[in-house]
Amino acid sequence: MNTPIRRSRWTSILLVILPVWLIASCGAALWYYFHLEKKQSLQEQERFAQAVSIQAMADDLRKIIEVIGERNSSSESAAANLSRTASMIEGLLGPSNTGYSVKRINGSSRWPSLQVTVAGKNLTAPAVWVLTSYDSRPGSRGAEANATGVVATLASAQAIARDHPARSIHFVFLPHANDPESPVITTVADFNELVKLSGSPNAILCVEAMGAGESLWLSSREASAAPLNLVTGLGAVYHAEVVCLGDDTDLASTFFEVGLPAVRVATRPLMGANEADDRLPFVPTLASATGRLIELIRRCSEK
Repeated sequence: MNTPIRRSRWTSILLVILPVWLIASCGAALWYYFHLEKKQSLQEQERFAQAVSIQAMADDLRKIIEVIGERNSSSESAAANLSRTASMIEGLLGPSNTGYSVKRINGSSRWPSLQVTVAGKNLTAPAVWVLTSYDSRPGSRGAEANATGVVATLASAQAIARDHPARSIHFVFLPHANDPESPVITTVADFNELVKLSGSPNAILCVEAMGAGESLWLSSREASAAPLNLVTGLGAVYHAEVVCLGDDTDLASTFFEVGLPAVRVATRPLMGANEADDRLPFVPTLASATGRLIELIRRCSEK
């Protein structure tokens, strides 16, 4: 007859403690994971809003126009400058400065689109998209096409960083729009796919040529575009044919062709093909126009 094996006291204790320890440790690990995730999310929301500064805008303009210069794919140096501009934008808006989490969107282009977002109170509401392009035409330093648009959009994103709008605001910096030899159509197609992921947009504002005056010029080939009804006191609506000089090459018109109701926001007509575009604008005028752009964005995000 076999003698039954006696289970030691410590074995019994371990059989009780071990499952309890495993459950407790897994629970603690899950708590730490979600606690850390929440903490990181809150850190991303700790942004530092900056009022529009003439000095800061002047510094940014000089860096883009005079230090960086021509920005496109027409030569190795211009291509390198396009990358330098993207890095500059990312640095100014990123965690070490404004505090945004900058999303790099690598589409069909060698250069990324850059996106930062101010989350709205209603995350399901159609969003506001504020777009600008950071390239220039071949052979040009691109002051009005489009350093002033980039700087005005940067300043707007910085000023709105701590807002709590009704609907989300997405700021997107595109690598191609001004160079006719660049893949503008594929860049627009990539953006169109990005918008589809977020649902129908409430407004799309294409910002360019912001240094010619204080009053905003709004134009769109979509007559029912929402921002056109919100410009009172900030500027005026102009016929697209007049603003674009009979040409459909502006970014807003290109978006319209793919079914997006984009509005061009500027302070002058489209740059002429032979128009010189290397001079720094009068920065106080640009700053004033930027203040109006910020108010327009806020109106769009609340309507």
